[in-house]
Amino acid sequence: MSKIVYIGTDGGATTSKVGGVRGDGSTISTKLLQASTNSAHGPEAVVRNWVMAINTYLSQNNLTWDQVGGVGLAVPGPFQRYGVFDRSANLPEDFAGFDVHSAYSNALSERAGRAIPLTVGNDGNMGGVAEAQHVRGDSSGTVLMLAPGSGLGCAYIDQSGLALDGDTLAGMEAGHMPAPLHLLGTTKAYPCGCGRTWGCVEIYTCLAGLPYLLAEKLDQYPEHFLAKSPLGPKERAFALRGLAQKGDELAIELFDFQSKALGLHVANLAMALDPKFVVIGGGLMDPEATTITFRERYLSIVRSTAREYLWPYQRDSISIVPAALGDLSQAIGAALAAMYKDKG
Repeated sequence: MSKIVYIGTDGGATTSKVGGVRGDGSTISTKLLQASTNSAHGPEAVVRNWVMAINTYLSQNNLTWDQVGGVGLAVPGPFQRYGVFDRSANLPEDFAGFDVHSAYSNALSERAGRAIPLTVGNDGNMGGVAEAQHVRGDSSGTVLMLAPGSGLGCAYIDQSGLALDGDTLAGMEAGHMPAPLHLLGTTKAYPCGCGRTWGCVEIYTCLAGLPYLLAEKLDQYPEHFLAKSPLGPKERAFALRGLAQKGDELAIELFDFQSKALGLHVANLAMALDPKFVVIGGGLMDPEATTITFRERYLSIVRSTAREYLWPYQRDSISIVPAALGDLSQAIGAALAAMYKDKG
């Protein structure tokens, strides 16, 4: 009998990725397979692209659909109910109310010629499942995962290895908690895509808020070339990570601000969750996308900011570490979740 594998789809707001694990939980491949989500073409088109991506992944790794024991899907929350999108801050409005579980299940079954179990979860939670398995090894310590990207993926992984979902699947939507603006030296509660106006942490730690932060910072740097650039706000924001790694003072200050905001959020969540490990993920921690110097500076500010607000005994017991799986974490976590579900 062919060896069973489990496949994970990371259906992000910007890009979709595929990963997989074997029956023992080991990763099939660390090679990143990704493509544009193409969410502007509607949810049905996105689902078709996900199936095509799995087909490519299986082919690249000499696997077949007969070996697939289950599929996991990591997608942005919140949800109206299990597997049904609510209004997401980072997806088009026509995704709201879309039953992604049914649509993807049907598409998978049609392609495989049989029913394939599908597990759907919040993308931040799925990333946490994968990073938790990696960071704690044989231990059972709880794990808090924070992954700034387009938005702020957040997850809390308990001793079983699974993520906290909550009764309405909105557990750990911690990116939409209010930021302590007074500690960040600002009173500007920038609007978030989720609709809240209290100053969501996501806006101060992620790409979603960089256009606001950059516009404010350019008032202090009127001669900076971005102040005179014909690029739009989002395009200017996209340029900042590369500029920071080249020593651009304005860009460095913005990422210092974001890392401070994330450090405060770590301390805030530690008061409620008291984790053993805090994993910082997202593209900023990806060795393929950022330099060692950039990552070390970012993490140092997160650690020092959080430490100031932790209980004394937490300061030595909580480990704040970079994610190890990079952009693959959510796809691998989705695959692991499918495996855990299949094995009961």
